[in-house]
Amino acid sequence: MKMAFLAAVAAGLAAFAPLSVAAQDAAPAPVAAEAGQVEGAQTAPGPEALPGNLTPTEAAAAPAAEGAYTPMAPTKGKGMPTSYEDDPLKSMTFQDQYSANGEYALWMHDWILMPVITAISLLVLGLLLYVVVRFNRRRNPVASRTTHNTTIEVVWTILPVIILVMIAVPSITLLARQYETPPADAVTIKATGYQWYWGYTYPDHGEIEVVSNMLDEAEALKRGEPGQLAVDNRMVVPAGVPLRIQTTASDVIHAFAVPSLWFKMDAVPGRLNEKLLTIPEPGVYYGQCSELCGARHAYMPIAIEALPPAEFAAWVKAQGGSMPGEAEAAAPAAEETAAPEQVAALTAR
Repeated sequence: MKMAFLAAVAAGLAAFAPLSVAAQDAAPAPVAAEAGQVEGAQTAPGPEALPGNLTPTEAAAAPAAEGAYTPMAPTKGKGMPTSYEDDPLKSMTFQDQYSANGEYALWMHDWILMPVITAISLLVLGLLLYVVVRFNRRRNPVASRTTHNTTIEVVWTILPVIILVMIAVPSITLLARQYETPPADAVTIKATGYQWYWGYTYPDHGEIEVVSNMLDEAEALKRGEPGQLAVDNRMVVPAGVPLRIQTTASDVIHAFAVPSLWFKMDAVPGRLNEKLLTIPEPGVYYGQCSELCGARHAYMPIAIEALPPAEFAAWVKAQGGSMPGEAEAAAPAAEETAAPEQVAALTAR
């Protein structure tokens, strides 16, 4: 009897064993990576930047529903670096500037720093050549015993002071302008640096959260965007409106930098930095993390899409957020709607 029972158990195990082994040996179904994301990049769920899988170029060309958000196609040469093939000279200089501080800084560079530096360099070169020719051993076999010259000493003291003041006044002005306090009605956007991607939070618009990862070069070119600068989800902002940009980080120090907007601010774990930014005109502006933050530091770009205020409001709605003041306006309406129902319920009792 005992032997028969053991034989039955053994037969049952033998019948079940192949299924168990097969289940253990079978690899889990692969998780499909989102198309276009860089291999190995850290990703997190976020809202889709391109509804219907349209590229920015296709979305711009397609007819959009009234009030709907349409991703903006970038303009070549605007808000991005210029390649040497396109313009050798421009590729070695600053990008065109699209913010008031950037335009001021570019003016200072072109019309104050460069003329002063050029003049000083030519003056020093001219004096050096003059001394070589005028005071060589052949023309002056007997060395001069002059110990000092008051006039020359006064000139070489006062002239550098004047030059430094000429440079210091606009420099201090630019420095002060970069740290102006944002107005109370500025749109707040919090940029958080991660290894190695960016996250954007909109506390004024229903705590919208957007996660931004770099696209691989093939996908970027397919979308009509520059390689190694395109992202799956852009930081969308309203144009012509003061922005309160806040930066922080979750792991190591990063830096949020967009050269064409003359904007750079460190993102430090445990610290919240804040800076004012106003983008006068719509467009797509690219930047990168500018603080060495690990192995994939070069692969966490920034893309800011500045939209007209009406289109920005449509984007906020598409992300499930709300514009400031809408929640307060909706609350009284909800109370008015609920009041008759409460009265009817009390009457029924």
